[in-house]
Amino acid sequence: MTPSITDSTVKAALAAITSESATTAEKIQMLIELAQGLQKKPKTPQDLWNAVELYQQAYKLCDDDYPLWKARSQAGMAGALKSIPDGGVELLLKAKAGYESALPILQQLAAPVEVAEAQMNLGLVLQSLVPFNLAKITDSIAIYQEAMGVFTSQDYPQEYAILANNIAIAYLSMSGNPEQQSFCEGLAVQTFEAALKQINLIEHPREYAMLQNNLGNALQYLQSSHPIENNLRAIAAYNEALKVRNSQDNPLEYANTIANKANALFNLPDDPEKPELGNPQNLLQARNYYQAAWEIFSQYQQTEQAAVVAQALQDVNAEIRVTMNN
Repeated sequence: MTPSITDSTVKAALAAITSESATTAEKIQMLIELAQGLQKKPKTPQDLWNAVELYQQAYKLCDDDYPLWKARSQAGMAGALKSIPDGGVELLLKAKAGYESALPILQQLAAPVEVAEAQMNLGLVLQSLVPFNLAKITDSIAIYQEAMGVFTSQDYPQEYAILANNIAIAYLSMSGNPEQQSFCEGLAVQTFEAALKQINLIEHPREYAMLQNNLGNALQYLQSSHPIENNLRAIAAYNEALKVRNSQDNPLEYANTIANKANALFNLPDDPEKPELGNPQNLLQARNYYQAAWEIFSQYQQTEQAAVVAQALQDVNAEIRVTMNN
């Protein structure tokens, strides 16, 4: 295997820290900056492992004289570990420990934005650990809300949108009795809608589309006595997302939204005023959307999503046959 550019960069960096020309502080900063560079645009998982190694070296150089750099190297390492694909629970737990160790120091010595970024990332790690019963979703929501104190919609609209999205999704994942679940679903819808009052199509199209798509999902699966009304609202939200998402510029996001819209159409009568007449038109439209989504997912080798949509295609075709025979 030929060593990548990043492997040689790491070797050069590790050699440079043994040289005597640079001060300890300069060596620490150089290691952290190199690690951040690898972490921002990793081409392979190995880039992230290289970043972890550079952060570890920086951490070793930081004695009690450099508490802020020590915390930064811990937070950076945690970020790299959390981003390693298929890293599993072990890496997430290491990332959690890194953030929790770094945060008290960052809160004392770093700028509020740096603290909020670490909180946002810790929230994501906690959220990822919830399915394994290794974290509480309420802790994840609480730390996202703390980060929102800094990442306001006026000053940091992108971060604000991501936080609002994560909080709403956290609410949707909360389980309990039907009453509690219904309450949490309502909170999720409110969170999406509140964020969409701040994030608009023109200035932040990507975040706008993400929030609209996920609002559509929340509305569609709402436990409510008004399923038709919720599905109509869901389709309106997907249509807003599709003002941004298209098959050329962001094919996977587009495929995701049209598949979601197809799910809503599958359950929506052609005439909401006369549900007893069924939905042959909406079923045909749903089939077209599923077919287009399946083609995109297959083309981009998203096998899991392609399989889900293939099953939905079978279901819609079966439903169309039933409708035609009636």
